[in-house]
Amino acid sequence: MFNLSELPNLPRSTKRTIYLVADTLLIPVCLVLAYLMRFGGLPPIDGTFWLFLAVMTLGGSVLVHLLRVPQIRLHAFENRAMAQIGLLALSLMGLAIAVGLVLGTSNPVSLALIFANSFFLSSVAMRIIGLFVLRFLAQDHTDRQNVVIYGAGAAGIQLASALRQSREARPIAFVDDNQNLRGLMVAGLPVHSPRDLPKLLQRHQVERVLLAIQQIPELRRKKLISDLTALGVEVQILPSYVDMMAGNGAAKALRTVTPSELLGRDSVDLDVPEMARSFAGRVVMVTGAGGSIGAELCRQLIHCNPAEIVLFERSEFNLYKIDQELRPLASAAGIVLTTRLGSVTIAETVRHIIEDRKVDIVLHAAAYKHVPLVEHNELEGARNNVLGTRVVAEAALAAGIERFILISSDKAVRPTSIMGATKRMAELVIQDLQTRSDKTKFAMVRFGNVLGSSGSVLPLFQKQIEAGGPVTVTHREITRFFMTIPEAVRLVLLAGAYARGGDVFVLDMGEPQKIIDIAHSMIRLAGRTVKDPQTGRGDIAIKIIGLRPGEKLFEELLIDRGQMTGTAHPKILQAEENMLSEIEVAAMLKELQACLRDCDTERLRQLVMTRVEGFRPQANRAPIAG
Repeated sequence: MFNLSELPNLPRSTKRTIYLVADTLLIPVCLVLAYLMRFGGLPPIDGTFWLFLAVMTLGGSVLVHLLRVPQIRLHAFENRAMAQIGLLALSLMGLAIAVGLVLGTSNPVSLALIFANSFFLSSVAMRIIGLFVLRFLAQDHTDRQNVVIYGAGAAGIQLASALRQSREARPIAFVDDNQNLRGLMVAGLPVHSPRDLPKLLQRHQVERVLLAIQQIPELRRKKLISDLTALGVEVQILPSYVDMMAGNGAAKALRTVTPSELLGRDSVDLDVPEMARSFAGRVVMVTGAGGSIGAELCRQLIHCNPAEIVLFERSEFNLYKIDQELRPLASAAGIVLTTRLGSVTIAETVRHIIEDRKVDIVLHAAAYKHVPLVEHNELEGARNNVLGTRVVAEAALAAGIERFILISSDKAVRPTSIMGATKRMAELVIQDLQTRSDKTKFAMVRFGNVLGSSGSVLPLFQKQIEAGGPVTVTHREITRFFMTIPEAVRLVLLAGAYARGGDVFVLDMGEPQKIIDIAHSMIRLAGRTVKDPQTGRGDIAIKIIGLRPGEKLFEELLIDRGQMTGTAHPKILQAEENMLSEIEVAAMLKELQACLRDCDTERLRQLVMTRVEGFRPQANRAPIAG
């Protein structure tokens, strides 16, 4: 049985057929009505009248189709649509006069005139009734939110018309400062005074007011928004026509820029069969599983069909978030998901988890990576990045696992920061362990800057643009290699497939890009313009703030490019970097532990300068804040 609530969802072709049939049926009805009004009685039941009725009905249906009257949308029924029906009525009147003269009908002109008027009024009334029926049925959507439109002008009327077709919002009234509009019905909605707004909001449980006033001074707009917000409602602003024509309509709803739009190159396709095969059926442990890279590693691993994924994370909140996201996906794929809280610096915890879960592969993503923070917290950065890596790697070696992949950074190459230096020291630890491993394959993956990860320029610039600027850049000439999170994660997973032991994998990321060019691109892609410092024209300013502690102008991916070799994938390069001897690594770790025991940051920096090749600390290092 047909449900009336399904009427608004009928296919467009079905609706057109209904309109065509309805308009066609109106023709004989209005002809009989016209005859009744003209002659005061029903038409004679003879062959001539039946022929007149048949010709008018058939010819009228053709006119209805040719003039595209069934294609008028009820929700867009306005002056132009009424003019279209009026043209049809005039055409039918002409047809009625012609047919009446041929058949010898009495008073064909006056009869046709009455018929045309009857048809026009009936067709319009039929559509108005249909529109009310559809709006009544639309009231069944109980999740629609009541809204008030502030401004009963042209913009407000168009907004009300659009909202009536939406399933999210229901306009219930206008509010306008114009006293001449008070008490009137505009576009089917009552117009109230701003003084009535508190009662209106309470009576209809309104939580949102839509501001649709054109050509309003900025100070008046801000005052109005402040007053409305004080009433406890959300305020949204309809962009002016001028703004929309100028491309500024997105000022309050900026488009989110995707990382791929900022790469300056095509994304690298890293979907290869070896990646899935190397993890299928294994137990994979991801350290730092709640971070940007660690979380994406876990997401990608779901598609590689491992037997189990062990999420290891020190942040309870981050571990909770990734667990809530992945658990239904893992369950659907038949993958065991295990969550473990803990720090990579606690050897007993790490060793127990690896042995208890019978881990086959470790993806080590746990690290402190924010350069300025680690620069001012050197000891904890070294403890986590160096000793934490040694703890996990030694536990993996002792358990005889299959593979251990360290996620490193391009900042480890000739570093100028403690963060970069600690990542290089972690690499040296892994290289040393590989020399004593007969079973476990150790490998390292160096990333460039990962767009979209925490602390990267994309979320920072996006937030600054949304706030109206300025966008802060540390130096006009600063450049970085960039990659997307999916590229970075697949590089790690492929390293697990290609690892031979002790090698460093990097992605061929093309040429480095200037950060200031990224800022320009993000402002443009968000629909805004860069403010000219000379003329003051534009939307968003770019401010140069100077290099941060430990930051360098140019990053590198390899210490010695002459030692690069290819892999099975043309965009993945492999290198064998210089390494320290077992005795040198042991001495380095012993000295590091002494620095941590004595909380001696200067001794740590001396150690780094001695052991890390190419370390060039900044001479203008900022003092540590209080």
